Amino acid sequence: MSTVAARSIDKTPELTPESVTLRAPRSTDGMEVHDLIERCKPLDENSVYCNLLQATHFRDTSVVVEGPDGDLLGFISGYALPDRPDTLFIWQVAVSSDARGLGLGKRMLKHILERPALSEVRYLHTTVTPDNEASWGMFKSLARDLDAPIGTTVMFESDAHFQGAHDDEVLLQIGPFEIED
Repeated sequence: MSTVAARSIDKTPELTPESVTLRAPRSTDGMEVHDLIERCKPLDENSVYCNLLQATHFRDTSVVVEGPDGDLLGFISGYALPDRPDTLFIWQVAVSSDARGLGLGKRMLKHILERPALSEVRYLHTTVTPDNEASWGMFKSLARDLDAPIGTTVMFESDAHFQGAHDDEVLLQIGPFEIED
């Protein structure tokens, strides 16, 4: 009697920086964006409705990363400040644990900044908690790549704005910068 060894065939495509697609979100991405953010602790979760609005109203200033299998692996939401159209505020950066280490966060930021619709943007703002080393590293690296200065100030204080239930949110300001065509 002969036996044939069964082999497990891995059908999961290899994840590389080249195997993903960056694109503007679509309204149909809202629920998957919500699920991604839920998996990216300690990010603050928004309602599904909020994520639907981000994927529609803010699609020009937001981005998703789609893996080779079609799953969303990353998301950045942002918007132009209403009184300063030269300033892009980055609301949230989420990268799936499966896709970390590929440089997707900074790549998504650059993808947004390189869009023709944002050609007038010269400043990037975001808030980061003091202990979020990954975000600090990513934004400092982006500032170096843009050859732009960084400024910081506390925007939302733990006690004054969060009744002590959340760390300070530090406003990180990058700019001015020029995006080369």
